[in-house]
Amino acid sequence: MERVLGIGGYFLRAEDPAALSAWYRDRLGLDTDENGLWRPEAGPTVFAAFESGTGYFGSPAQQTMLNFRVRDLDAMLAQLRARGADVAEETQDMDGVGRFGWVTDPEGNRIELWQPA
Repeated sequence: MERVLGIGGYFLRAEDPAALSAWYRDRLGLDTDENGLWRPEAGPTVFAAFESGTGYFGSPAQQTMLNFRVRDLDAMLAQLRARGADVAEETQDMDGVGRFGWVTDPEGNRIELWQPA
């Protein structure tokens, strides 16, 4: 059986695509080229389905949630707060998995930040 090799892209609808792309670059350090190509560091990727009624993604209208791996969750959350981003107050620790925090982008998409264990 042929298998997928990894995530090839993640695409977002946006009222202002240039501004949203700039937010990801300036707030999260997502270095992409003019075509959106990004070469992330090697590491684990989780693909998981959630119950349709989950509140984990934030708004019930949000059908997917992007998760970014980070080196230092506390530093990333502090950086985002300092830049005026909408950062959730709570964080979550999962034994053997790591720590999680959340930020909402200017278009209302909740994003998960994960510091692997």
